[in-house]
Amino acid sequence: MKFGYFTLSDNRYPNNTRTAEQFLHEIYDQAVYADQIGMHSAWVGEHHFNLLGINPCPNILLSALAAATKNIRLAPAVVLLPVHHPLHVAEEWATLDQLSGGRVDFAAGRGYDAAEYLPFNVPFDRSANIFAEGLDILWRAWTEPGKWSHHGEFYNFDDIEVRPHPLQSPMRPFVACFSRISMELAARNDWNIIFAPFAANMVYGSLGGAVSAFAEECAKHGRKPRQSSCSYFIHITDDAESDRYGRDTLLSYFKDALVGSFPSNPETVPPTLRYFLEIVKVLNNMKSEDLTNRSVLIGSPEKIIEDLRMIEASGISEVILYFNYGMKPHALVKEQMHRFMTDIAPAFRSESIHAGPQRIPSVSH
Repeated sequence: MKFGYFTLSDNRYPNNTRTAEQFLHEIYDQAVYADQIGMHSAWVGEHHFNLLGINPCPNILLSALAAATKNIRLAPAVVLLPVHHPLHVAEEWATLDQLSGGRVDFAAGRGYDAAEYLPFNVPFDRSANIFAEGLDILWRAWTEPGKWSHHGEFYNFDDIEVRPHPLQSPMRPFVACFSRISMELAARNDWNIIFAPFAANMVYGSLGGAVSAFAEECAKHGRKPRQSSCSYFIHITDDAESDRYGRDTLLSYFKDALVGSFPSNPETVPPTLRYFLEIVKVLNNMKSEDLTNRSVLIGSPEKIIEDLRMIEASGISEVILYFNYGMKPHALVKEQMHRFMTDIAPAFRSESIHAGPQRIPSVSH
């Protein structure tokens, strides 16, 4: 099982003195450090208008990281595809894959916050349809050998050729999956999938249940599933005080930063996103004791290794780890990353760490 660095760049907290600009540079530094200590990938979210997150341009941030790193794979978490023209997205990410030496793991989703759609004049209630058509265009742009045309509900063009193609052939997308609709889309097109465990547990009963459901969907099309990955919040603890801190910061993330971006009005939420009503209800009522390995990896290195072995057994091949949630100081985030790679990652198969530096650099404050 492989391990990656992950952030949604959450910065929406009461009395927060950390600026968006400061946090952007911290994320860049953390991702460079992830490469130095041998993590497999860096996944950086896309959010607009200083809402849930502060980074609107994962393509630009990851382009800078491509030049500053040697081995780490570069992934958006995720491209909010419906607010972009898919041809432009295809050109950008194919270019980055070429210039990075084939290090892109492209991922896309349709998001959940209407406030990120409206300024772009994109109908939030049609997000599922726009997303599906956009991904189809993206895939054709990367795989069609010559000129081609498209006539759909949202996009129409004739006789175009998108170049460059990605260096990877093919560069198979990851589909962010909160719902059965997204899962069916990934299965139908033979693409990869990435889960959020707390949502997978609510929608499919467990993370393993989500992986099994994906395999069943793929079987309907006569094929085995592609890669299943997932994200996880993580905080390594030594005592009751550090355990309490990890839980309190996650509850703050849920209640202060996250839940306000989820659809919560039964009268306005689109039918394809109604499952968020239950997610909002659960998050609003969540207590410290409710935080288990269904949503977070928290505890001693031994406890986290045990949890990760269960995740690996469920069929997950890569876990991307959310270290910097909940206003954690930059130095603490890097310390936690260092501890993970020294105390936890070595317990797994050697392929979880790329052929990077053998000596893990110490944390630089």
